Amino acid sequence: MTDPTAQAPARSNTTGGAFYRLIWKWHFLAALYVLPFLAMLSLTGGIYLYKPQIEAWLYADRMSVLVQDTRLPYEAQLAAVEDAAGITRVRGLTVYEDPARTTLIEFDDADKVRSFAWVDPYAADVLAVVPRDQTAMRVLRKFHGELLLGDIGTKFVELAAHWAIVMFATGIYLWWPRGQRTWGQVFRLPGGTGRSWWRETHLFTGFLATLLIVPIIITGLPWTDVWGGGLSYVQEQTGTKSKSLRFGGDVPGSTASQGTPVTYATVFDIARNEGLVYPLEMRPAKDDGAAYWVRSASKNRYEQTELIVDQYSGAVLKRHGFEANPALAQGVSLGISFHQGELYGWANLAQTTLAALLGVVLSVSGFVAWWMRKPAGKLGVPAAPDAALGTGMIILIITLMILLPLMGISLIAALALDWLIFKRLGWFRAV
Repeated sequence: MTDPTAQAPARSNTTGGAFYRLIWKWHFLAALYVLPFLAMLSLTGGIYLYKPQIEAWLYADRMSVLVQDTRLPYEAQLAAVEDAAGITRVRGLTVYEDPARTTLIEFDDADKVRSFAWVDPYAADVLAVVPRDQTAMRVLRKFHGELLLGDIGTKFVELAAHWAIVMFATGIYLWWPRGQRTWGQVFRLPGGTGRSWWRETHLFTGFLATLLIVPIIITGLPWTDVWGGGLSYVQEQTGTKSKSLRFGGDVPGSTASQGTPVTYATVFDIARNEGLVYPLEMRPAKDDGAAYWVRSASKNRYEQTELIVDQYSGAVLKRHGFEANPALAQGVSLGISFHQGELYGWANLAQTTLAALLGVVLSVSGFVAWWMRKPAGKLGVPAAPDAALGTGMIILIITLMILLPLMGISLIAALALDWLIFKRLGWFRAV
């Protein structure tokens, strides 16, 4: 969080000398890749925090209806969706405590496109049908996580997250007061004009952004392909994976394979009687021998209890609460809740919103300060000694390969390209 384009300060003003300038150069080069992603992730993530409010505004015409005396059976509501769009698979029904809320049905349509339907529970009128991946917040989420490029895009985003950790770590080292720079100076509000103001803004927001953004980056890693996939493998091997009944696993089937299934309304009544908190999400039994799955879709992870209900007798065959998950699985889940601004209510939402704003300011101020400082036609890389591929660097690469695999691989690639191509072309030379 220092100006990544300024010349290295004189030795008398630092305590690091050559090492300080080397850290400065790493901070600058990491920022070249990270800052565009940081701005994008901050903007999209900050907007996504308000998904419920935005959807309530966007879809007001399909999320609420006039309350009437009698609700029609959920089976009749599904039949209406079948008539409107065709159903090849029912993925779930979500109901809300508010009697004015419509029933949300997730299903695969006649063309096997995963879709949402909003149904008036009093008239069984289908108010809207939309492919899931075409909903506004779903598009925003996919852009946030994968740039709308699928598996390739998610690797670029994950790589940016890895290098962001390096950028923030090196930034804190450079921000730390040394020499003539005092603690009072590092905590004062930005002053000056022109480039000086942009530089001070970058310094000031950088420290705050490190405190608020790094935890968000870390809690988002379980969603990533490489790091998250590695964590999932470790959890599987150590028996610390979530015991959720949602995706199969040790889930019992119904005690009989034929008979008259209980109604969907009965399943929701059972869930309420078992103390599950609204909203409630239910998946019908997929065949004659299977059972119903129902859970609380509350944002509070400790309230997300799941039930397996016999489709013929209505008996609760299995109950799973959040507290039954291994400690590591609970930690990952709570981390995701924190990442989404849901863990401790409005305070978490406000904190994460501030982090998103700081991410944008940090990105813009860093870019502007660099642009105003860099020599014409050059990148303005800070002067620093070349990093020799010695024992320390080899140990660093191996450590990164283990902790942050994509970053370790990219570091090897960068060193190889620098040695084979960049030096010969004169790229990334210090000013």
